[in-house]
Amino acid sequence: MFLTTGLALPAAGLASSVQNAPSAPKEKAPSAPKLSFRTLGKTGIKVTTLGFGCMLTSDGSVIEKAADLGVNYFDTARGYGGGNNERMVGAALKSRRKQLYISSKSHVRTKDAAAEELNTSLRELGTDYIDIWCLHALGKPEELTPELLEVQQAAKKAGKIRFAGVSVHANHSVMIPAVIRSGVVDVLIVSYNFAMDPAIEEGMDKLAEAGIGVIAMKVMAGGSRRRGGEQAAAILKREGAMLAALKWVVKNPKVHTTIPSMVDMDQLEDNMKAMNVAFSEADKQTLTAHLDRISPIYCRTCGHCQGTCAKGLPVSDMLRILTYADGYGQFPLARERFSELPETVASVRCGDCASCSVKCKFGVHVPERLARAQELFA
Repeated sequence: MFLTTGLALPAAGLASSVQNAPSAPKEKAPSAPKLSFRTLGKTGIKVTTLGFGCMLTSDGSVIEKAADLGVNYFDTARGYGGGNNERMVGAALKSRRKQLYISSKSHVRTKDAAAEELNTSLRELGTDYIDIWCLHALGKPEELTPELLEVQQAAKKAGKIRFAGVSVHANHSVMIPAVIRSGVVDVLIVSYNFAMDPAIEEGMDKLAEAGIGVIAMKVMAGGSRRRGGEQAAAILKREGAMLAALKWVVKNPKVHTTIPSMVDMDQLEDNMKAMNVAFSEADKQTLTAHLDRISPIYCRTCGHCQGTCAKGLPVSDMLRILTYADGYGQFPLARERFSELPETVASVRCGDCASCSVKCKFGVHVPERLARAQELFA
């Protein structure tokens, strides 16, 4: 079974309270851990192997504490938090801006809109430059247009950004070669975790050969440690699985840093261990069991189902968006992303089909998952 094979890869080289009740104990801040660093491709900058994905964070003190502990890479985007995430990140890191690296991303697809969003990001972050500015969530090679690449190169010349990046959620087999062919992309933020098709390792090798910096996202395979929620979320947050998943990614030297989401001090403390506690046989066993549990619900974003839905649904996109709600507890974000899909998507109901034409080779229960996405967002 491919899933076990994937785990075995050496990766040579991841206020309401009862009246008069005593106040809750103050959350304990993590103690200083050991740090590990890698050079981000040809950029030459040295980043901690644990970075900070700020998308879900609403408490700036967690970001500040991570910087205090030595984490030096922080990732945000113009669209996170309804546009407010950049402002919070900028405020949290303002006093030490020169010692840290910040990336932000733009989801727009036209030259003028991208240039405008970059200026907005600079203003909201309160900085004169962004270390890595990415074209966000590209899913097809044709979306990597000369016009957008030109905006990035012009921004580099103007000193607004230091390096040009791209982020890719899915279709790695075609998107990684497209990024390399561009010849001007310095950094790739890419989905990479223990549950994915081992075929992605070929792409990782090619990125290393090209000297492109690699930042791993979705490192916990759709999971979160949030409390409560749907049955899917409960499965995705099994005790110990999240740290094991992160350690799996970090052990691969072709990954230069990672950007797991962290919303509180407990998550920060747990994730910091990935830099100084090696991936073990026990971790492997934990992930093997976890993989069996998540197989019916977790999309590997391999792209194999693209174009196979009889009704034309973008299956991989819909399943990824559903993960934002079920795995991360971010319903508003999921609804926003769903609304960006083609209008025809909202009118299709999987229950109208006698059988599903999409057959996931990894065992995802596609009809049930798509029906849930339609129920929540359509």
